[in-house]
Amino acid sequence: MKTLTIISHLFLIVVFNTAALAQQPLKKNDRIVFLGDSITAAGVRKSGYVTLSSAAIAKAHPDLNIEVIGAGIGGHKVPDCQKRLDRDVLQKKPTIVFIYIGINDVWHWTHPKVVARGKKGTTPEEFENGLKDMVAKINKADARVILCTPTVIGEKSDGSNPDDKRLDQYSNISRKVAKETGSQLLDLRKEIITQLKKENPKNATKGIFTSDGVHLNEKGNRLLSSLVLRALNIPLRKK
Repeated sequence: MKTLTIISHLFLIVVFNTAALAQQPLKKNDRIVFLGDSITAAGVRKSGYVTLSSAAIAKAHPDLNIEVIGAGIGGHKVPDCQKRLDRDVLQKKPTIVFIYIGINDVWHWTHPKVVARGKKGTTPEEFENGLKDMVAKINKADARVILCTPTVIGEKSDGSNPDDKRLDQYSNISRKVAKETGSQLLDLRKEIITQLKKENPKNATKGIFTSDGVHLNEKGNRLLSSLVLRALNIPLRKK
């Protein structure tokens, strides 16, 4: 009974700490880095989610001098991000780091061009251990992590996209890592599936929030930016 009580208390502490992280206001001279793959690489373009988020942050807090940095590279997976964490993230002296990764870790198990080259995705064990390794190093550098679940590989909202089962598995790993490390979770997959159920009644494979089933279109970038801003407690601009 005593053991169960201790476990319950520890669980509540993790939940409380994660909720508290979500309430932390932005501070003067915060530096926010977005670590990811081609979705984040494209996010720094004029209509990309990183650019949109940066503009909204500057408008909401013009006196805080907050810097936003995109660190996305196309085709990258968790092991790739681990290798360049120091160069592309830690050396930037961030105070907040969004880790938005997982699409290629899943997709590269089945993507025809990748498989033809003899390359593979990331095993669940490598994915989990890699995320934990990066979170620990970012925390050690006195920055906080906002860990994102991967979004979609195909926009059907009924679970019938070929990679949905594996993508859900890896999303659950991200959720588990966020809970175990006390990191703030931004559950992008849950949010985008919820929106697809509303906005994709014909169950199209693409064209709702993505251009090709994976990479965000203009509407998808706006959605992602709104979720980033909500995670940072930035008020959304009324239409």
